[in-house]
Amino acid sequence: MNNIILFDGECHFCDYSVQFIIKRDKRALYKFASIQSDAGKELYRKHSVPAEIDSLILVKDDKCYFKSSAVLTICKNLDGGWKLFYGLIMVPRPIRDYFYGIVAKNRYKWFGKKDSCILPSPEVRNRFL
Repeated sequence: MNNIILFDGECHFCDYSVQFIIKRDKRALYKFASIQSDAGKELYRKHSVPAEIDSLILVKDDKCYFKSSAVLTICKNLDGGWKLFYGLIMVPRPIRDYFYGIVAKNRYKWFGKKDSCILPSPEVRNRFL
């Protein structure tokens, strides 16, 4: 399995991000699993994801991308001008991750938290593990 995005299924912002990606991934390159799901827990364990990483993770070709590297690598394959954001990969990772960390740390406070994941629509259900 290639191009799997692990996301926090309890986070409204993460859910919105998944919907955003689906709309801009016309080639259906990405599959999704919440970190709380059995598939997500298995991938988390299999790739020895550090416990403090709990927002967005990209598993691509058996390599994990975390924080800003995950977001920018995802953008690289989206339709439209979103690919241009990949150019920010040239910014040193500690700087990128600093700003990513601000959003990740405050995502529940700013966007809220859900009790459970929403079920995907029938059209995209096969993209969820």
